[in-house]
Amino acid sequence: MKYIFILLFSLLLLACGNKENNTGTVDNTTTKSNIITVTKTQFESENMVLDTLKTFDFSTGIAVTGMIDVPPKNKSSISTFVGGYISNTPLLIGDQVKKGQLLVSLKNPEYVEIQQNYLEVAEQLNYLKAEFDRQKTLFDEEITSEKNYLKAQSTYKSSLATYNGLKKKLQMMNISPTAVEQGRITSTINLYAPINGNVTKVNVSNGAYVAPNDVILEIVDIDHIHLELSAFEKDIMRIKKGQKIRFKIPEASEKTFEADVHLVGTTIDETTRRVKVHGHVNKDLANFIVGMFVEANIITNSKKGIGLPNDAIIEEGKSKYVLVLDQATTDNYQFKKLKVSIGQQDENVTEILNPETLQNKQMLVNGIGMLLETPTEE
Repeated sequence: MKYIFILLFSLLLLACGNKENNTGTVDNTTTKSNIITVTKTQFESENMVLDTLKTFDFSTGIAVTGMIDVPPKNKSSISTFVGGYISNTPLLIGDQVKKGQLLVSLKNPEYVEIQQNYLEVAEQLNYLKAEFDRQKTLFDEEITSEKNYLKAQSTYKSSLATYNGLKKKLQMMNISPTAVEQGRITSTINLYAPINGNVTKVNVSNGAYVAPNDVILEIVDIDHIHLELSAFEKDIMRIKKGQKIRFKIPEASEKTFEADVHLVGTTIDETTRRVKVHGHVNKDLANFIVGMFVEANIITNSKKGIGLPNDAIIEEGKSKYVLVLDQATTDNYQFKKLKVSIGQQDENVTEILNPETLQNKQMLVNGIGMLLETPTEE
């Protein structure tokens, strides 16, 4: 019985000793879990960067989407007034053209008929004018009847109208009426660029027939690129002319560009409940292409604040931390985790609401990802 008592007492003491040892280990880990150490080699290989608190512009805005576009006057669809067959189309999509440059040539026997009709009327017009003047003189002298005078007048004016109409039609076809009157008749017409720009569409090939309502080419002048954005009805009262716009072309670049609100629409689309917002872009910013999708933020308010780059902020649950340089030696850097209170967060920077705890301290602002995977010091 005595031996059993001694055995139980020994086991009890052993259990108590283990409990005390376990408790000591937990306390020790908690105390040093805020310290992270890296070697100088790791610091340099991971391109880690130290920096201090900075003053930034923090802004609030309205998220919108839209596209790159140009004003209607900077876009031209090339078509013909009289149908024909393509005989020459030297341009490709992307080619740059100048105003007045030859774009495409067409052929059609109908062009010859129009010129023949014009020439015939032009030849008759001199005779009809002379006959009208003669009949007027005779009528004024009461030598001829009013019927003959009115008939001569009607024939002359009818032919004059036909002459002027055919002349205008030739001019619209880029055919010189003077050349036709001199007997130079052509079966080809040329279409010229009405604006400077770049060819964005080519809808034909040699030998193809184009009707008067067919679009042959499209030219866009990108000297006046703008943003055509779409804002929700609930946000439109906060959008004003002159506000800054920050935008991205997500499919082409991660770079952020700037523009200004130039016009705000005055009507709401009944289907989407959205309003158009027109923004002016600095054309020197990038080589934008008309039709590019845009994600933009219209800045409605801006303020100064103390902050750090977003990469400097560590998230652990609902808490936020930064890594402050605690000690630097020849071989190592030692960082301490400090809890921070954050405010507004922009695309690149985060506002720090308790900057007094970080004044004059150096913090790690780049390369934190590797450190978070490094086991904490025991």
